[in-house]
Amino acid sequence: MGGPNLEIFKFGMYILFPIGVMYYFGTNLDGRFSVPDFWPKEGQTHRIPYEKDEMLGEIERLKARRLALRAKRLEEEARSRERQQPDEQ
Repeated sequence: MGGPNLEIFKFGMYILFPIGVMYYFGTNLDGRFSVPDFWPKEGQTHRIPYEKDEMLGEIERLKARRLALRAKRLEEEARSRERQQPDEQ
């Protein structure tokens, strides 16, 4: 194939290849290529607080959580120190 025939062939491929791909895969691309339940639902994600009261409530919740974890950590450290003291004497 040389000359004008090659150009006509290339033009035909440039036009028909994308049309052929679209025809083969069809219009239901979401059904073919999607993973069911990939994105989390509204209730499964965090909700960002925008109001001042919601922000203060979130800050209080985080502070209480941090203090509870700190108290638990200090309690575990005290227990481990108690276990180590009899060994040292």
